[in-house]
Amino acid sequence: MGDPRKIRKKYRTPRHPWQKDRLDSELRLLGRYGLRNKREIWKMKTKIDKFRSTAKSLLALEAKEAAIKQKEMMSKLNRLGLLPETATLDDVLSLTVEDILERRLQTLVVRKGLASTMHQARQLITHGHIAIGGVRVTSPSHIVLRKEEDEIIYAPRSPFANPDHPIHKSITPE
Repeated sequence: MGDPRKIRKKYRTPRHPWQKDRLDSELRLLGRYGLRNKREIWKMKTKIDKFRSTAKSLLALEAKEAAIKQKEMMSKLNRLGLLPETATLDDVLSLTVEDILERRLQTLVVRKGLASTMHQARQLITHGHIAIGGVRVTSPSHIVLRKEEDEIIYAPRSPFANPDHPIHKSITPE
């Protein structure tokens, strides 16, 4: 079983490390979402792969048991904001890495206008200037739940919470 204190890998590396198409697409994702390294992409891809494999295994179960587990999985994906309430198993199978990268705190800070670039958003988060529901979050890769999305603000004790701070003028031009 292993030592519970031991940190385990949360991702799977690509089987073929030097495929040009995959390398190019990963590089585009790194730039678009302001990621630190490709390991962050691989972590999100592994999460999506787990959802997809669960959906595939549900197709093999008997109807009654599959309906219960499918409802649980769909409610979880809805809470995460990856799928709407009316989603089906086909929608789970069509999830992409971009879908989950859009739910990261770093991305949502830029989309809400609290930062002008992805790199600035990452810096604000790691330095403790962003809070969700009044609680500071210092992990840019935090997956924001649908209900928490409206609660993303500058941390109350952060100097950026002051509306007269120069960062507000640089993000929202007058």
